[in-house]
Amino acid sequence: MSADTTPGPGRFITLEGGEGAGKSTQARLLAERLRSLGHECVVTREPGGSPVAEALREVILSGVAAPLGPSAETVLFTAARIVHMAQTIMPALKRGAFVVCDRFTDSTRVYQGALGKVDAGLIDAMERIAVGAHRPALTLVLDLPAQTGLARAAARRADGAADRFEAEGLAYHEGLREGFLAIAKAEPGRCLIVDAAKGPEEVAASIWSAVQDRLGPIS
Repeated sequence: MSADTTPGPGRFITLEGGEGAGKSTQARLLAERLRSLGHECVVTREPGGSPVAEALREVILSGVAAPLGPSAETVLFTAARIVHMAQTIMPALKRGAFVVCDRFTDSTRVYQGALGKVDAGLIDAMERIAVGAHRPALTLVLDLPAQTGLARAAARRADGAADRFEAEGLAYHEGLREGFLAIAKAEPGRCLIVDAAKGPEEVAASIWSAVQDRLGPIS
């Protein structure tokens, strides 16, 4: 599938990767850079990004839906994504804003597809329903060793409990890394792998360079 067929003048950028890769930090830094140049930038996340989708986020990450299995989780993610697209992403793109999203459809492909063994046909169908042709212009895959990411995630939450996915073992998270890298290699026109093991400012510089290269000079 080809990238960026959004109908409006805005540009849609997603950040993907395993736990602790720094996606939320880099989304914030990228948005700050864009805003400093006078651009409107909406920072959002999945699951979540709108009131209804945030409520579904709580259900998914709490683990309440886990006994229903990965297919049911896929449906819940799709429901959240439909609302997210309608209420947050598409309105921003149509008014010409940049949208920077912490996780999107690739996370469903990896977590529920590659790791959860949900049928690829079902995931593709759910993606067509929720997203249609409105795919990201650029997807930045923040890559680092799974063990490093888990250590970062544990430090970030301090004494808080791990969520539904963070609580999985190292082998699971190594599988996530492989899944994201496989997508990036399969879709080089849309995806770019970023070394997330570096410091935040170095990663931010790499991301900005990638944005300028892939989307054209932004000033």
